[in-house]
Amino acid sequence: MASPNKKAAAATTSRARLASIVKSARDTMRKDAGLNGDLDRLPQLSWLLFLKAFDQRVEQVGETLDPEYRPAIGKNYRWQDWATDRDFSGNELKTFVNDDLIPYLADLRGSAGNADDPRNVLSTIFNDVTNRMQSGTLLRDLVNLVDEIHFDSSDDIHTMAFVYESILKEMRDAAGDSGEFYTPRPVNRFMVQQSFLKLGESILDPACGTGGFLVQAYEDLMKEVDTDSQRMRLHADIRGIEKKPLPYLLASMNMLLHGVGAPRLVRENALLQMRDATAADRVDVVLTNPPFGGEEERSVVEKFPKGYQTQETSWLFLLAIIDQLKKGGRCAIVLPNGSLFASGENSIGARIKQKLLKDCNLHTIVRLPQGVFAPYTQIPSNLLFFEKGKSTSEVWFYEIPPPLARRGYTKTTPMPVEDFDQCVAWWGGEMRERREGGGNAWKVSIADIEKMGFSLDISNPNVGEDLEYRSPEDIVDELIVVENEILSLLKGLREELGGSA
Repeated sequence: MASPNKKAAAATTSRARLASIVKSARDTMRKDAGLNGDLDRLPQLSWLLFLKAFDQRVEQVGETLDPEYRPAIGKNYRWQDWATDRDFSGNELKTFVNDDLIPYLADLRGSAGNADDPRNVLSTIFNDVTNRMQSGTLLRDLVNLVDEIHFDSSDDIHTMAFVYESILKEMRDAAGDSGEFYTPRPVNRFMVQQSFLKLGESILDPACGTGGFLVQAYEDLMKEVDTDSQRMRLHADIRGIEKKPLPYLLASMNMLLHGVGAPRLVRENALLQMRDATAADRVDVVLTNPPFGGEEERSVVEKFPKGYQTQETSWLFLLAIIDQLKKGGRCAIVLPNGSLFASGENSIGARIKQKLLKDCNLHTIVRLPQGVFAPYTQIPSNLLFFEKGKSTSEVWFYEIPPPLARRGYTKTTPMPVEDFDQCVAWWGGEMRERREGGGNAWKVSIADIEKMGFSLDISNPNVGEDLEYRSPEDIVDELIVVENEILSLLKGLREELGGSA
């Protein structure tokens, strides 16, 4: 390998410049016969970005701050040692990446029992990484483009995180066809906000996907960090579990871009991980959108107590989370309508809900309209908020109304964060004071829930009421919004048909 041609420190990468580089990178990958679609291209781009960011934000910063710092990645394998060498190209580069670099990174071993050792994260990621690019020349071009992205400042990190999040959204749209469901950012934000997180609390997402809940929690709590010790404690308190290698890689990259060099992410079946956990592993807060509609294998189901054994993943996650919480711990979880409906003495779902209501205070259920999770599913979902250690006496329901003049949200008209504003105002702060029924809100006693066989699929009794007086100005504003949306759709259709707008 030729000696590296190290670059001088570069200026901050602007958002426009970064978007241009990423577009060029994706165009380059489209030319390669080994990459088919975004579900191939995004992992390829992500692991290269991860190595570039890791070298610049972890290794180089560590060397600057500590003269005795020992890099996690050995000489010749760091980004600055091979990626910046423009003479190292073509088949030579491809052979090095396939036969030396990836096997070396996959074989890294961190210090036993040291969760902060980044070598553990690197080895977990690269055990599942494959260079799918068949052209060494295109691989060289792609590496050169990634090397133009810089992470010298917090502004660079925020810029890259913004662009990366837009790429993740596109990947989520593509992944929906293969059964992957991801949580929209407004839902993430609302669930984190209404969990009222505090520094020093341990926070877990046992189905973390690409890390949306963890990043939102981290961003919110970083606003309260004043010291390095608080920041290090926060890094240790944000934890995730993810079963599949691609989301694990994306979550690791997402956390790194937000400043967490050694994220506490575990690649494991979360149900097994939680069932095997000890009291010391319990956490203060769980924020999650577990998979639903799937079935777990028998060996996983048999880890659960008799009478609660089911192959429905959402039920198993709910049951495992109850045990995973400390006394006084809190949870915000997404569940589909079908999970709320299950009732009757012989229903495992009803028995799990009975346990939930007995062991926890299920204080709030927020009912979402159809299409919030489009394009993955049109099934209406619910956000459940509960606290462990006190039985439920009553459950408050709040129904988010559908968007103006439509039955629900769609991929092209997704739910904006502002649609949660009225619910936030009604919530009543951390202590949930001053809640009132009527309109979109109602409460149901535990006695009534028991009479219904523990069904929680309870419709709004206020439907049909004149919820609020609406002025003619408001009605006209609504009509303008709807007409503009229709006009936009018609223009798009006209363009698709080959006409001029």
